[in-house]
Formats: sequence, structure tokens, C-alpha cells
Amino acid sequence: MICRIFLLLTLVLSAGCSTIGGWFSSDNSIPPAELKTIAQPIGVQQLWETKVGAGAKDQFIRLVPVLADGRIYAASADGVVMALDALTGQRVWETSTPLSITGGVGVSESGLVLVGTSEGQVVALRQENGQEAWRAQVSSEVLAPPRAGNGIVVVRSGDGKFTGLDARTGERRWVYVHAVPALSLRGSAPPLVVQGLVVAGLDTGKLLVLSVDKGLPLTEKTIAAPRGRTEIERMIDIDSEPKVIGDTLYLAAYRGNVAAIDMRGGSLVWTRDVSSHAGLDADAGQVYVSDDTDAVVALERRSGGTLWKQPELTGRRLSAPAATEDYVVVGDFEGYLHWLNKDSGRIVGRIRASSAPILAPPLAAGSVVFVYGKGGTLSAFRAGG
Repeated sequence: MICRIFLLLTLVLSAGCSTIGGWFSSDNSIPPAELKTIAQPIGVQQLWETKVGAGAKDQFIRLVPVLADGRIYAASADGVVMALDALTGQRVWETSTPLSITGGVGVSESGLVLVGTSEGQVVALRQENGQEAWRAQVSSEVLAPPRAGNGIVVVRSGDGKFTGLDARTGERRWVYVHAVPALSLRGSAPPLVVQGLVVAGLDTGKLLVLSVDKGLPLTEKTIAAPRGRTEIERMIDIDSEPKVIGDTLYLAAYRGNVAAIDMRGGSLVWTRDVSSHAGLDADAGQVYVSDDTDAVVALERRSGGTLWKQPELTGRRLSAPAATEDYVVVGDFEGYLHWLNKDSGRIVGRIRASSAPILAPPLAAGSVVFVYGKGGTLSAFRAGG
């Protein structure tokens, strides 16, 4: 296995590529845990299912649906963008394009659905009917969903640039460039637009904060420092979207930490030595993390103390968790969804949502969970009744 990893790294570096993607899946040193029979499982009901194009096809990309105003919007790598009624799964509209979509989906307060492509195009469709409102060009491939706020669409491209576009016209308003390391995970953490700020985790283990109106840098804070002698040992990356609860921001770094930061003053509230490339979710009391061994960890939201750890899914290449009203839900590489008890971490429910891996984090709305498999299957589930 060591020889295989060395060969893949040699090919990556000799080609001048700065990202590593699929070999994490095929050469995971932790064998996937076998699924155990659940004692007294809760009932899990599928509410609806539909197909959105070809999904992510054979690409190592996370195409993440988004919920807005009672609809769920999803996109596929072969250019399909779809709007569905979130309650019934009924198709509201579908737009087929010749584009290779690699980043999506985002929505704006002005009624736009936003996607990015492998050629660096950003396309805005109208939420009511799927018609194209505008199209803009950024500097390189878009691997993260565009985000919008304060009349600005913020796009993160693979070359380290953040671009602010006018939400009405797509006209470029500003560009901010940060240095990218020689080696990182394939993918980019989606920027978070909140309180007039652009907040993003970087593939250097740092947190970047920009002003949303002009793209001016306000702060750059180290969340996790590289460790080790070799380039691969020192690789560190924040590859998942931060979460904000109240005035506190939570984020996770691969080969780094989970950290809580006070949004009012920028001070570090707490940090825990938990590595994650999948990401986290949070609710009023806890922060839930899929760590880099694929154990699910619950931390106390205000102190960062460990409340429980669920190791029965190790090696199953979990998605980021999603917190529902009563449970925590994660997807895995075989398309299974697992429901965990919030208080104990015990696995209490399971259903196979897709025949393909679940890379995108599930979406939770009350007791309902929406999940988008890599093969393009989009489904809704409810557990516990």
C-alpha cells in the first residue's frame, strides 16, 4: 500500500497538480467497519426520491443541494439544475445546460440559484423558473458552492482567488488572492457570508475574513499549524464549510483542530485536537464532527469538551453530520444513512439511500433529512414515526 501511495503522489507532483482527491478513498488504511445489527431500531420512512442528472459522475466533487423557501435546489456534473418541492419531491422546474458543473448549489436573497463550472463560469438562474439571469467568468475551476449576501455573490476558485460579483448583473466588483500550498485536498471550503463578512477556511489551516462589500481582508487567523517533515505530513486543509450558532463560529481542519471563535471580537473560545476533512454541524448544545477515522464525535458547544464518540462506522468514509431535531445523521461510502442518538451517540436507525457514495452532507429541516448520492439520487427521509 505504501508503494501505491508513493506512486500516486509521484504522479500528482510530477504533473504539477496541487490537489489530492480520490486516493484517500481507495487507499484508506482503516478498513471499513462492518455494519452491526441495530437493537430496537427507530423507524425510517422514505418520503420521496428523484434523479438529478448523473450526479457527480466519476468526479471527486461534492455537489451540495440547498433548501430555500420550501424548495430544494440541486445540480449534477452533466449540467442539470433542478428545483423540487421539498415536501413532496415534485419537480418545479429543470434546466439542462452543456456545462460541467463542479460547484453548487447556492442561492441569493434576490432570488437566484447559483452554480460554478470546471471552466470557471458562474451561472445564475432565476429561482421561480430556472431561466438564466446572467453568466460571469472567474479565474479558474469552481469547486465550492457560490454564496451570496449584501447584494454580492462570492465565488471561490481553485487558484486561491475569491471573487465578488454583483448579484443583479454578475459584474465583477472585487477579487482577493491568497497563496495556495503546493499540496492540498481536492476541493474548497465554501465561503460563509454572514454579518457583512466573508468567512472561509483556507488550505493552509487558516481562517480568512473579508468585507463582503469590497473584499478587503480584515483578519487571517491560524487554526491549525502544519506538523511533520515531508510535504504530505505537513499537509493541512480546512475543506468544509464553517457553521455559525449565535455569535460563535465553528470549523474543522484536516490534520488540525476543531475550533470555536467568537464572531464579535475574533478571539478563540476553544480548540480541540480533532482532525476532519468531512466537516461538522452544530445545534444549540453540541458540535458534531466526522473525524478522519470516520468516528462521529460530539463536543459540548460552549467548552469543547467531549460528550461522546461513536467508533462503529470507522473507515466508512462518512459525510459531514447533519443535526435534526432528535438525531444526528451521517452518510457513508456505500450509500447508507445512519441515525445516531444525540445524547449517547448510539446508532439507532439506518437505511440505504443510494447505491453510490454519499459525499455531500445531508440537509436537515426539522425531522426531515435530504440526501444527495454521488450517482444523482436525491431523497427525503423522516425517522422516528
